[in-house]
Amino acid sequence: MVKAYLRYEPAASFGVIVSGDSNIAYDSSGKYLFAAALEKVGIWHVRQGVCNKTLAPAPGSTSRGSPALDVTAIASSPSSSSSSLVASGYADGSIRIWDCEKGSCETTLNGHKGAVTTLRYNKLGSFLASGSKDNDIILWDAIGEAGLFRLRGHRDQVTDLVFLDSGKKLVSSSKDKFLRVWDLETQHCMQIISGHHSEIWSIDIDPEERYLVTGSTDPELRVYMIKDDFTREEFLANHNETETNHKESSSENKWEVLKQFGEIHRQSKDRVATLRFNKSGNLLACQVAGKTVEIFRVLDESESKRKAKRRINRKKEKKASKGAVDVEKGDGNVVAEDGSNPVITVPDLFKLLQTLRASKKISSISFSPTSLKSALATLALSLNNNMLEFYSVESSSTTRTSTIELQGHRSVVRSVTLSSDNTLLMSTIHSAIKIWNPSTGSCLRTIDSGNGLCGLFGPGNKYAVIGTKGGTIEIVDVRSGTCVEVVEAHGGPVNSIAPTPDGSGFITGSADNDVKFWEYRTTQMPGHDAKHLTVSPVRDLKMNDDVLVVAVSTDGKHIALALLDCTVKVFFMDSLKFFLSLYGHKLPVFCMDISSDGNLLVSGSADKNLKIWGLDFGDCHKSLFAHADSVMAVKFVRNTHYVFSVGKDRLVKYWDADKFELLLTLEGHHAEVWCLAVSNRGDFLVTGSFDRSIRRWDRTEEPFFIEEEKEKRLEEMFESDIDSAFENRYAPKEELPEEGATALAGKKTQETLTATDSIIDALDMAEAELKRIAEHEEVIAKGREVDFCPNILMLGLSPSDFILRALSNVHTNDLEQTLLALPFSDALKLLSYLKDWASIPDKIELVCRVATVLLQVHHYQLVSTVAARPILTHLKGILHARVKECKDTLGFNLAAMDHLKQLMAQRSDALFMDAKTKLLEIRSKYSRRLEARSETKTEKRRKKKPKKSDSEHVWS
Repeated sequence: MVKAYLRYEPAASFGVIVSGDSNIAYDSSGKYLFAAALEKVGIWHVRQGVCNKTLAPAPGSTSRGSPALDVTAIASSPSSSSSSLVASGYADGSIRIWDCEKGSCETTLNGHKGAVTTLRYNKLGSFLASGSKDNDIILWDAIGEAGLFRLRGHRDQVTDLVFLDSGKKLVSSSKDKFLRVWDLETQHCMQIISGHHSEIWSIDIDPEERYLVTGSTDPELRVYMIKDDFTREEFLANHNETETNHKESSSENKWEVLKQFGEIHRQSKDRVATLRFNKSGNLLACQVAGKTVEIFRVLDESESKRKAKRRINRKKEKKASKGAVDVEKGDGNVVAEDGSNPVITVPDLFKLLQTLRASKKISSISFSPTSLKSALATLALSLNNNMLEFYSVESSSTTRTSTIELQGHRSVVRSVTLSSDNTLLMSTIHSAIKIWNPSTGSCLRTIDSGNGLCGLFGPGNKYAVIGTKGGTIEIVDVRSGTCVEVVEAHGGPVNSIAPTPDGSGFITGSADNDVKFWEYRTTQMPGHDAKHLTVSPVRDLKMNDDVLVVAVSTDGKHIALALLDCTVKVFFMDSLKFFLSLYGHKLPVFCMDISSDGNLLVSGSADKNLKIWGLDFGDCHKSLFAHADSVMAVKFVRNTHYVFSVGKDRLVKYWDADKFELLLTLEGHHAEVWCLAVSNRGDFLVTGSFDRSIRRWDRTEEPFFIEEEKEKRLEEMFESDIDSAFENRYAPKEELPEEGATALAGKKTQETLTATDSIIDALDMAEAELKRIAEHEEVIAKGREVDFCPNILMLGLSPSDFILRALSNVHTNDLEQTLLALPFSDALKLLSYLKDWASIPDKIELVCRVATVLLQVHHYQLVSTVAARPILTHLKGILHARVKECKDTLGFNLAAMDHLKQLMAQRSDALFMDAKTKLLEIRSKYSRRLEARSETKTEKRRKKKPKKSDSEHVWS
């Protein structure tokens, strides 16, 4: 009987706040920050410091056997109507657009052959431009979810993109030291700017689109003025030209969009990594590939003119002593001018405000669209040690307002350990330990510690014991999160720690050649009533070499020690007498484990092999080539002979130690996997990696068989070999593209080939069904009554509707590549159905796209084919009318929406005016009443006042 196993699948990953391969970006409201965390995009609430949502691709969205995807670029939609949309680019060249409110992927765009390096939306959020390591730029229709065209011309990877002229032009920078200005309406390169001495890493423009700033390895930032914003007087003043010279220069340089204006000198010698203006445009941040960010103040027109006048006056005063005339010769920053209207140069416009220094190397920066009232701006920083920092930029200083760091590790995860009840998970790094909830992935405690290499939970899971690189043993109270005692245990690093079967203590192995046995005890702290856990050494065992791993059998009979001399020594636990020596590994053993029944021992080594040993006689049952790099950890599933192993090849593998068969290969980590922990019941396992992430893999109820998995692996190997052979032998070598060449945006993928096959199958089925219908009608015409049974595979649809369904299921972005793979005969069949679909209003856009692509691809065959002429003639008469109807409908709807908008505005104004008049009327009535009351009061006083007598008048 064939044995069935239960499948393990990725369930959760945690511990990563931000990965350094991508940028960070605020949403349009400034409330949330998007940060890449390996293959995920985390949405962080800035004030609360909590990750509200994570956007991750579906497990089956990538091809089987492909490496794990890293997010390499992020762009947030600036449009208020689509503020919840964010685009993320990946290492395989794909782009996904997410709806943050729903947490779902709206569309996947495939076009690049290399990793996406930059993403940028236009101001309206309708277009998305992407640059990649394949040197190409693709413009995407973000609303239609389709690629428009590909711009080719750069000789190295594209580093940054910027839209100009309300999205009609695009500026791109590259590692080839060139800036290119593209006209998106005519799809050509209209200007190439050279002059940089090194790779251009970042560019940006101010919100008013007056200046473009570029950053490279050069010690200065270059500033370009955008010609569309020049006035005629500014152009004349800046270049000191007459009217005639201006006309000549404008005729010669009519295609120039960018004109060099000057240079900003930087303080740092490191290369520029990111340049960004804030939303108001009064600040420019220059982040270098180090720990500093230089923040420049962009002065307004009045301030820059005053500064220019002061500069001119100082220069006049210096030259007045020599009797010279003040004439400034243009040198990039200094140009000629008259006394009344000073010329503004780059030093007059950009002023270094302050330099921000972070604690670690900065990966990316982003300005918040909103800021505090007292601050000029709020700046977010992502650091390469898995942290996010937020700074408030003020006129005199920069203060750090908040930090997001508790949810992740600052360095590599060295060990993971599960508690006895599997409710707690402990991970160690060089400076701290963290206690996690493995089911939710939330961090419960962060405790300062030494450089922990190994650890375990004490009795009752109330205390944890950590072995450090300094040779000490730290005892940590898990509940209070404090280190209660540090014991000097070894003269070298504590490489391994293993609990004793009875739970009364543990055993440590160190690089000082000692193996020590420890026992748990309780002691009372001086001056306190509370007691805490402590340990004391019981006995020790001297070895001849460094002890790398310690393993104890479940029955407490044997103890196995892996030494630096590539051997494994087995001793009796009670007497510490030598029992077996297991030799066979060519390099040191990094990990080993003993099965629950004590019969098998599995060891993993730096020689990439797993060896399964029998503890009865010390014989090697099997040696397996397990990983493509060093094996770092192995664990048996309790009460079974199933083994998990992890290695530096980023893989987790599941083995059957009885049949010596590979059961599963689990992919997901982005770097070397160093540690592993398996639950007591074997229902899940936890792995820690060099990428600072901790991943949980859950056992499902889905059974699988060894033979099926073998066949899948063989098919993958066969397909990869065929693809590589085809690429190496038969694929044409890509030549360098022409200057400013354009091409189709999409690329051929497995999805496009599958879609082409589905359309061909639908055409064949529809043709066969039409023949059956025609035969049935002939039979009926002859007077016979025969029941017609439609094809059940067509789902009760007519042949035309069935083909339309197959065509509509093709993703919008993959439609062109799908139609390109259609043979001419099938393309002709497809054209014949377009006339029926053109009567459906919702399908006019699809019909027009299909007709356009097929006409472009098969133009010469269609012209020379007689059978195609009636179809084309009929389509020509139909499509123009249908498209005009759609345009009229859209125009009518837009006009109606504008009219409704005007009505709502008038109504709101009328309501406001009504409220205003009512308030004025109430106010006037109230004032009249007050006046009337005051008049009546004065009259009453006069009436009540007594008259003076004659004698009183005389005396007065």
